[in-house]
Amino acid sequence: MLLFFTVGLLVHFVFFASIFDIYFTSPLVHGMTPQFTALPPPARRLVLFVADGLRADALYEFDENGNPRAPFIRNIIMHEGSWGISHTRVPTESRPGHVALIAGFYEDVSAVAKGWKENPVEFDSLFNESKYTWSWGSPDILSMFAKGATGDHFFAYSYDANDEDFGAQDVTKLDTWVFDKIKEFFHAARKNQSLFSKLNEEKIVFFLHLLGIDTNGHAHRPSSREYKDNIKLVDEGIKEIVSLLKEFYGNDEKTAFVLTSDHGMTDWGSHGAGHPSETFTPFVTWGAGIKYPQKVSAQQFDDTLLKESKLRYWKRQDINQGILPVDYLNNTDVFKAESMYTNAVQILEQFKVKMTQKKEVTLPFLFTPFKLLSDSEQLNILRKARSYIKQRKYDEAVSLCKDLIHLALKGLSYYHTYDRFFLGISVVLGFVGWASYASLLIIKSHSSLTRGVSKEVKKPSHLLMCSFVAIGVLIAFFLLIQGCPWTYYVYCLLPVPIWYAVLREYQVIQDLVTSLLTLPLSHFVGYLVFCTLGIEVLVLSFFYRYMLTAGLIVFAGWPFITQLWTRAKSISLSWIFFCLLLAVFPLMPVVGRKPDIFLVMGAGLMVLLLSLFVVTSLIKRKSGFVNGELLLHLLQMLSIVLSMCVVYSTHNSLLRKQGLPLINQIVSWIILASSFVLPLLSPTVLPERLVSILLSSMSSYLLLSTGYEALFPLVLSCVMFVWIHMEQETLQQCGVARKQKVSNIQFTYNTDISQFRQLSLDDTRRAFFLVFFLLTAFFGTGNIASINSFDLASVYCFLTIFSPFMMGALMMWKILIPFVLVMCAFEAVQLTTQLSSKSLFLMVLVISDIMALHFFFLVKDYGSWLDIGTSISHYVIVMSMTIVLVFLNGLAQLLTTKKLKLCGKPKSHLI
Repeated sequence: MLLFFTVGLLVHFVFFASIFDIYFTSPLVHGMTPQFTALPPPARRLVLFVADGLRADALYEFDENGNPRAPFIRNIIMHEGSWGISHTRVPTESRPGHVALIAGFYEDVSAVAKGWKENPVEFDSLFNESKYTWSWGSPDILSMFAKGATGDHFFAYSYDANDEDFGAQDVTKLDTWVFDKIKEFFHAARKNQSLFSKLNEEKIVFFLHLLGIDTNGHAHRPSSREYKDNIKLVDEGIKEIVSLLKEFYGNDEKTAFVLTSDHGMTDWGSHGAGHPSETFTPFVTWGAGIKYPQKVSAQQFDDTLLKESKLRYWKRQDINQGILPVDYLNNTDVFKAESMYTNAVQILEQFKVKMTQKKEVTLPFLFTPFKLLSDSEQLNILRKARSYIKQRKYDEAVSLCKDLIHLALKGLSYYHTYDRFFLGISVVLGFVGWASYASLLIIKSHSSLTRGVSKEVKKPSHLLMCSFVAIGVLIAFFLLIQGCPWTYYVYCLLPVPIWYAVLREYQVIQDLVTSLLTLPLSHFVGYLVFCTLGIEVLVLSFFYRYMLTAGLIVFAGWPFITQLWTRAKSISLSWIFFCLLLAVFPLMPVVGRKPDIFLVMGAGLMVLLLSLFVVTSLIKRKSGFVNGELLLHLLQMLSIVLSMCVVYSTHNSLLRKQGLPLINQIVSWIILASSFVLPLLSPTVLPERLVSILLSSMSSYLLLSTGYEALFPLVLSCVMFVWIHMEQETLQQCGVARKQKVSNIQFTYNTDISQFRQLSLDDTRRAFFLVFFLLTAFFGTGNIASINSFDLASVYCFLTIFSPFMMGALMMWKILIPFVLVMCAFEAVQLTTQLSSKSLFLMVLVISDIMALHFFFLVKDYGSWLDIGTSISHYVIVMSMTIVLVFLNGLAQLLTTKKLKLCGKPKSHLI
């Protein structure tokens, strides 16, 4: 069985990794011929202001006194330049946003695995193509463009990363530092002849990365005074820099200015997903080559921003990165047409390189070119566009170039996804084969369904083995002659041994079919309907969280369906009450909620009351419950009290802008570390160990909570406790005698309990319950949006300085705590029901694989980027659950069965 789980882990890792080769590969190509416009540019230099985390509505709005939030920028919009909305794409994070702004493409999402700090592939950028670029700001942003720059022409000046403290008293210093440094820079340039000469060259870029607004938004939310005051500070700083540059260059009117943002921010101070508050960023530009304000009587945009900003009569022009926004340019028509023509040829060059690369590694009779942009069609469009320019039909030329860009981008996508269907078929074959083999293994080893049908055991024929070897050789040869990557061999060859393992169990398949034919048709159809509906509910819960509520309401009726109501009324009432209470959580908002520290305190008090009740009941029931065990419970209760104090103290300290107290930080990390050890000191008797795990988990969960979610693990654990008793009552109702009371069962019970009984159809329900509760543990207080846009306030008890990996690790542990509670309860269920955990675990894996296959078919490569990202996330989450389930099972066994000894004292088991 160990070999099976090891192989299964590797197989699922391959299935998980396949999604990155199919959907997360980099779209970049190299080797294109550089394209230039022969006409001289209107500007000699560009000043790029990127106000990190700045929402469009926040910049354009008026303050409470009726004055513009950013008066200088509003004056620019009304008298000097053009404005609009820049639409970003998910994930709305700093690194992808800056890459889109400065490099002109949407970055490979796999950069998230590097914390948005490293380049998955090398790329060209505006900075690299400049004569000189000077930049000031965050080290995380500046460093990624410094690594991609060639030659000695990119200069970056950044502050210390530790200055990015969300709990600092005044984070506007991140922006004032930039403004002060650029002032010092130009002051020094007047005395430095070499620097002065460089600054007067053409193709100069100044990049100012302003992080204060983003940091204030995370710490205090965009509706806060700190966030809004930071916008005013940036507005004043930009005004000073513009005045400084005009003075330095003597008003030569050769400077172009751009103010924009990499992403916006939600009302609750986060970003990462696709809400308009995150994807709508401001875009204001003025100076050399930029159109002056244009008055209009009406505009096509139907949103509240025009009304609230009072800019409805100034023409708004929205843009997307990647295509030249010619409507912003104030230049001759021939310059616009030539620039758009260059932009079209540049993108067409990428299409040609991508097509050539794919054609070289594909057999001629299998290659299917992109029909909408054949070689003749390319030449025809380019000749026609050039003819329009010669005939001075500039509008027609611009329109035709835009059509060519659209076709080239579509063709790029076509060749980028050329192997997707082929790889998808291979993965699906592997999925179906693995689920089939796992099902056959369950039936063969843990079920009596095939027993007695056929006594003869036959070995697989050599012909079967030779046939699959021949198939594998043919597939490998086919991939070899096409020069496919090594990962393609893994995806395409993996189904071969899997299906061989399935077909070599043909005797089990034959016996299974014979047994199913003997079952009543109604039973078979009913079981099939139950499985189908159950899995569909699980799948729908990813899209509609209220499906979990509906499922829990159905669960609440379980005692009436199985007549448990007449046998165990008190347990049934508890089951109904806690199921309905848990059903409330999926209906609660997951993002956008305001922090409520009193709910966290209330959750802590309820845990303390539960602890007192448990300690009192154990003292009454067991005269030996003294000394070490009582001391351990009191220590865990003290840990809960300390967590409550730290949360309350940290919350107040941050409100007063005094930062995170060092003592609070130390205590938080100590509590987190001790939560892994304290349960191992408790007795391995089932109720005592589960209560100990709950108390330790809650102590760290409280530190990571900001509101009602602090109550969730407590309610979930109550449901788990009752589930354990319900399953034992169900087993007794089916005629299986109870070996021990729940209160006396030990997790160290090493007897192979699979000898008592084989799997039954009722065990399918138990496996379904486990998967359902695991999804409830995940979606009970969150969903995809809350994972992509988690509240940074959740980790403020541990750290306030920005650290993606550390913050991500803490959030992952917060997510895993409910999973651990469910898995520990599952260990208790398999003990109380006298069933091997291996058989139930195999059934759970089969259910998870069927769900994963379902989501594999639901992955989208069309529609909005949020829809595409969400569909991929669904598959990744299910596959992660399948893989992580193996580790969670091991972690649950460690937490439930192991006991540490202190000072050499022997273990004492209370039975």
